[in-house]
Amino acid sequence: MLILAHRGASFEAPENTLAAFQRALDAHADGIEIDIMQVGDEIYVFHDRYLRRLAAQPGRFQDLTNEQIGKLRVFNQQPVPTLEEALAFIAGRCLLNIELKSEVDSTRLSRALNRAQSELGFQPEQLLVSSFNHHWLRNLQPQQPNIRYGALLAGCLLDYAACASELGAYSVHLDVDFIDQAFVDDAHSRGLQVYVYTVDEPEDILGLQAMGVDGIFANHPQHARQVIDGLTTQSPFYP
Repeated sequence: MLILAHRGASFEAPENTLAAFQRALDAHADGIEIDIMQVGDEIYVFHDRYLRRLAAQPGRFQDLTNEQIGKLRVFNQQPVPTLEEALAFIAGRCLLNIELKSEVDSTRLSRALNRAQSELGFQPEQLLVSSFNHHWLRNLQPQQPNIRYGALLAGCLLDYAACASELGAYSVHLDVDFIDQAFVDDAHSRGLQVYVYTVDEPEDILGLQAMGVDGIFANHPQHARQVIDGLTTQSPFYP
């Protein structure tokens, strides 16, 4: 079962920052998951629509200027990276799941993905683009037919993973609260990988492994690996 660092190793460093990505690489995570949003002509690695939690100020991220974003510090510590900076930093050293949190210019995103493959050491199979908005994924597919796509779901639908099949996705990503064996079996029968978010507790990690889940998104990838390897049964939050 793969371990993807959720927004980097976000238990140990400010999420979606180069520091969190380095911690994930140090932990030998199989992959890193990042979130992207476009403001003006730039694509940034940032998760929240509003600034309150991450930057302790009012307003929406999308309403900032590029200059203002350049001065932001996540949890008053780390700058907000651009997608280009994140790609250059990770440089093909692990899988990369790019989640679209806002509509982005597909041509601009495609250029960044092309550079990732031609100059930054990524293979097409190391790049996975996902979103809850499957229309955004479909818009990108003609420009990037060789990379992988992940259909994000917030709940277990009546037809299970059918929408991911219709999209031609590589994987389907489901909330840990709603995953069950029937969903896993349905997705696998369609040739889909099953990834589950967000998973940090040992009971969930081991239960999902027994279910045959293919990957989990974890805030503390090193701890998740220790659980899988049988080295701990403790929660990372309550040692």
